[in-house]
Amino acid sequence: MTPMAHVRLTSLRVPEGRSLWLFAGHVGPLVGQAEAGDVIDVLTAAGQFYGRGLYNPASKIRVRFLTFEDEPIDEAFWRGRIQQAIRLRQRVVAQSNAYRLIYAEGDRLPGLIVDRYDQLLVMQCLSFGMDSRKELLADLLTKELNLTSVYLRNEAKSRQLEGLPLERKFLYGSGPTQVEIHEGPAKFLVDVEKGQKTGWFCDQRENRLAAAKLAAGADVLEVFCHTGAFGIHAALAGAVSVEGLDVSLDTLAMARTQAAMNKVEDRCIYRQADAFEEMRKLVKSGRRYDLVILDPPAFARSQQALAGALTGYKDVNLLGLKLLKPEGFLVTSSCSHPVSEADLWKSIRLAARDAKRDIRLIEQRGQSADHPILASMPETRYLKCFIVQVL
Repeated sequence: MTPMAHVRLTSLRVPEGRSLWLFAGHVGPLVGQAEAGDVIDVLTAAGQFYGRGLYNPASKIRVRFLTFEDEPIDEAFWRGRIQQAIRLRQRVVAQSNAYRLIYAEGDRLPGLIVDRYDQLLVMQCLSFGMDSRKELLADLLTKELNLTSVYLRNEAKSRQLEGLPLERKFLYGSGPTQVEIHEGPAKFLVDVEKGQKTGWFCDQRENRLAAAKLAAGADVLEVFCHTGAFGIHAALAGAVSVEGLDVSLDTLAMARTQAAMNKVEDRCIYRQADAFEEMRKLVKSGRRYDLVILDPPAFARSQQALAGALTGYKDVNLLGLKLLKPEGFLVTSSCSHPVSEADLWKSIRLAARDAKRDIRLIEQRGQSADHPILASMPETRYLKCFIVQVL
């Protein structure tokens, strides 16, 4: 059914690029009746159809576009988008039963994230429109995949900006909230109730496998190791030793458990430490490694924090480069949205200059293929990963 309510673009110029986000300052008042989460039309300033999406009068993102075609937003529409997302994962995901099944705007389902961990789906609804349809979406997903359990991880702060409550519970089914997954040769435990994000960092999967190719015979330092996935992959690939550093005792306990699951606990040592302080101590002590892996949390969550974040990235990469033996490798990442690949690469180059080390770029990587980047939404590209060698 065609939506009755609509808003008009305030500019005579039609937006270029077809972003899925339409901000409040770019539209006029609502014409007709619609509540948060309803589907409405967006018209050009001249009154022509432009697009159709989910409306929220309480959000700065006033409309999240679902389509730029005059088509019904019915059950068949949602099923079609879900089927398209599934088909992509069937083509691009290999060597793992843990992956991002639906990546919000990247799958043209703005505000919806679904991760699959073996037989369990974990859903995040980050917009009012998706939250109001979570039962329908869960029903379609479970039928398409022949699954029975869906767990909600709806505690992201962005939900509060949408006027939504925070919640963490089973929406469909029940069962354990710790799931064993496999990723290449490695096994891991995912805690969907207490783990970060939805329980696992699926976006680094391909980078972990790439880093492991450099680990045979290596002494490895894994900084911000979290639950130890990079280092465990390195140990399975033949690393002589792995040292993991993290500030959280809980995640270090999980890292030790997972090292034992993979029978590499004899080569994996984990220490609670402030990353910057411990790296400085290691530099001063003369300790050097063949492979240093840096996977820090986001240093910048807004444009205002960019300058400080770039200083942080330069400092951490400076320490990482100083800790490398000649011909050693640095694998360094940033998941900060405001930090571009050019920003991170400049930070690495400045760090190399100050460390008086010559480096060469081996690989420039990003998020795994189950996090597709929509060309009209640069916001969908967030993870940067560089592999460099010290000469």
